[in-house]
Amino acid sequence: MGKKLCFRCNARSALLRRPKNGQPYCRECFYDAFETEIHTTIVESKLFVPGDRVAIGASGGKDSTVLAYVLKRLNDMYNYGIELFLLSVDEGITGYRDDSLETVKRNEQAYGIPLKIVSYQELYGWTMDAIVKEVGLKNNCTFCGVFRRQALDRGAALLGANKIVTGHNADDMAETVFMNILRGDAPRLQRCTNVVTGSSDTLPRCKPFKFTYEKEIVLYAYFQKLDYFSTECVYSPQAFRGHARAFLKDLEALRPSSIVDVIRAGEAIEVVEEVLQSTPNRCVRCGYLSSQSLCKACVLLEGLNRGLPQLGIGREAMKVQSELLASVAEPASAHPIASENTNDGDASASASVKAPKASRSARRAANRHQPHSEETLRKLARGREVTHVPEVDLQDALSW
Repeated sequence: MGKKLCFRCNARSALLRRPKNGQPYCRECFYDAFETEIHTTIVESKLFVPGDRVAIGASGGKDSTVLAYVLKRLNDMYNYGIELFLLSVDEGITGYRDDSLETVKRNEQAYGIPLKIVSYQELYGWTMDAIVKEVGLKNNCTFCGVFRRQALDRGAALLGANKIVTGHNADDMAETVFMNILRGDAPRLQRCTNVVTGSSDTLPRCKPFKFTYEKEIVLYAYFQKLDYFSTECVYSPQAFRGHARAFLKDLEALRPSSIVDVIRAGEAIEVVEEVLQSTPNRCVRCGYLSSQSLCKACVLLEGLNRGLPQLGIGREAMKVQSELLASVAEPASAHPIASENTNDGDASASASVKAPKASRSARRAANRHQPHSEETLRKLARGREVTHVPEVDLQDALSW
């Protein structure tokens, strides 16, 4: 039997089967289709205008690495006229984030894009290793999510950026739709499928990968031989998102279009005005945008600094908020979040607190995300079912 020809050009031999539609593609046509779809999202959504200073949230993982590479290519190819920066957050996770930041630094040199690193230690006086030692693995993602969102905004402000782009892909967005439905979170459900989020008072966050499948990002990174960090955070296996991800992967195996279908369904959901989120305010303690008088970061920090981290979570957070509001008398510049005078490209010192021993489930999840065999990636490229997305850099090209 002869080799299967590319569905698109009908001239070159097919090298892979696109996860999105199952069609056979050659390497060159896959690159072009992948990049063109992202360019279409950017143009149709009017994500950029000439003169924009765009901070790319760079973790060193596959999504942000491919995002930086593709945005640089598209900016040069289509003359967007934007200035790109890499912005990384050092959460202080020994053996994970310090290693992934080395990948980001290598890509800074490879892509010629300036890099800025901000750290939890500098901004908040805490590392995630220290926080996990206090709170355990159950609620650590609550702290990290709140602190990371604020750290990205603060880092972008230091760069003078007017927009942030993140590597959230179609799988991520579909998972978020499921999560918000299961939580009954109507305000977030209203905006979680938006390609741009934020208000007039915050930096817009853009998602050029809104319709880009995670498996296709992996294949693009592999064929382009991009340098990325492939190990998942050791503190994340117990996160609620993992359950939504497993459900979505089961749906995708049965119907590849399920991912985009879920996003489209999320876009079509209308939320009545009465349940939409209230008008944003400014935190009276740190000045950061917040829906309450005190931002979530200040409430969480207060619990940590008191040695009672659970005070910042759930119902107890209301008690902490009331006490803080009663005690606030100093100007915003005197809040517990550290100064933003961070040196460009200077990562914080490594965390002084030793990371706690990961749970059995955390170790199992970490093992699941170790580099996979070439046969696993061959199955992915050929459209065969695999149990999860392989995050690998292999040297040899796949044959059809």
